[in-house]
Amino acid sequence: MENTKHFDKKVYIETMGCQMNKSDTERILGMLSHFGYEQTEDAKNADLLIVNTCSIRQLSADKAYSLVGVWGKWKQEEHKKELEGKPFRDIKVAFCGCVAQQDKEKLLKRFPYVDLVFGTNNVYELPDLIRRINTGERVCATNETPKKFTEGEEEAKYEIKRAKSLNAWIPIMEGCNNFCTYCIVPFTRGRERSRKPSEIIDEAKKAIKEGFKEITLLGQNVDSYGKTLDKDKDYDGRDVTLANLLRDLNKIDGKFRIRFVTSYPTDITDDLIHAVKECDKVCEFFHIPMQSGNSKVLKEMNRRYNREEYGEIVKKIRDTFEDVAITSDFIAGFPGETEEEFLDTMSAIDEFELDYSNTAAYSPRVKTKAAKWTDRFIDEDTKFERLARLNEKNRQACLKSNEKCIGKIFEILVESFEEKEGKIILAGRARNNKIVHFEGEKNLVGEFVNVKITGASTWHLRGEICSEAGIR
Repeated sequence: MENTKHFDKKVYIETMGCQMNKSDTERILGMLSHFGYEQTEDAKNADLLIVNTCSIRQLSADKAYSLVGVWGKWKQEEHKKELEGKPFRDIKVAFCGCVAQQDKEKLLKRFPYVDLVFGTNNVYELPDLIRRINTGERVCATNETPKKFTEGEEEAKYEIKRAKSLNAWIPIMEGCNNFCTYCIVPFTRGRERSRKPSEIIDEAKKAIKEGFKEITLLGQNVDSYGKTLDKDKDYDGRDVTLANLLRDLNKIDGKFRIRFVTSYPTDITDDLIHAVKECDKVCEFFHIPMQSGNSKVLKEMNRRYNREEYGEIVKKIRDTFEDVAITSDFIAGFPGETEEEFLDTMSAIDEFELDYSNTAAYSPRVKTKAAKWTDRFIDEDTKFERLARLNEKNRQACLKSNEKCIGKIFEILVESFEEKEGKIILAGRARNNKIVHFEGEKNLVGEFVNVKITGASTWHLRGEICSEAGIR
């Protein structure tokens, strides 16, 4: 179907979970814009309601179920109007993302008002799926075998409707081969597969031309990029690695930044560290999930490193960069975790001077190995008590990290502003991803400015604009 650009219907998407889901949403909106759907921020005004789901934790899945339940009531109200001969909207409800890929037809049975379930491997079938549900069919499309990025290039037919921000999310690979015992990603996103470098570079150039000031490269294990590609066929004989991709992206003209997430510890090579060092547009920021500070628990999680090896990687990075930020992820209450093993996680945050960590209580996921260890599950009270202590440790680490920045000058990309007590307070990010608040003018949003850090709180820095050059 041709791109009509005539919007006669509205679509609302609620996006949950990781940056990959946000990127999928941008691609979904881009496709739908070719088929008469215009995005709305008002769910009650939408003809098509989509929830893009995350299945990492049960809480996120439960939020999606609750939201769809509300939408189902709206749909019933519209159906009642139809029966009464009153004007009505033919609302369609769709589930997508990782919960859709995991639960499949179960969602159609559980929610009789859901019209469409489509998985992570079926995003580019959406135009046909929408046509089918608009004829009254209820559809479940959740292929088990992911489509390779290099097959068909269906995505090239449609624009990406990016969120209004300064940062463009660019997926460079998808899937995971690690099968950590707690993680459902290999089952919902499939095995690792990488996009061709030329496609990524073209998408990055387009984003920069459209005015984006940062590009963030996405992947479940972003630093294992390229392993499914052929260097002779896909990259002019060069090794297809994240390091080489960063070098090529760094050559694109313009003032912009490059970030990448998420890194798997043992996939961070010396060459990658060198590439970040030598490329002036690549930010000094590494997100490296550790998950536990105890080597025995790490082995039971099927992580391919121990505490000492993780520490060696962190040291190598810190020895290379002056103002690098290293963030992590941790799970509290993994099956069988003892109090002593949990305390190793607490001490790891201090020992490795982690700048910030995402934290969560263990949540059993269907199909994963750890979910079967029911006799080893930690009781809920203990699990969430540990999480509370972990969050407090994280808070202390964040404050300590921020206080080290006082007196330094950072280059800040201004992202937003608010008026407060007659002043314009700007907010932006340093290259190491720290958030900085400072006084300035509205027209600086989208610009790079040098800011001297004058104060620190737990979650952000305070500063003032200065003329001196910031730390690169």
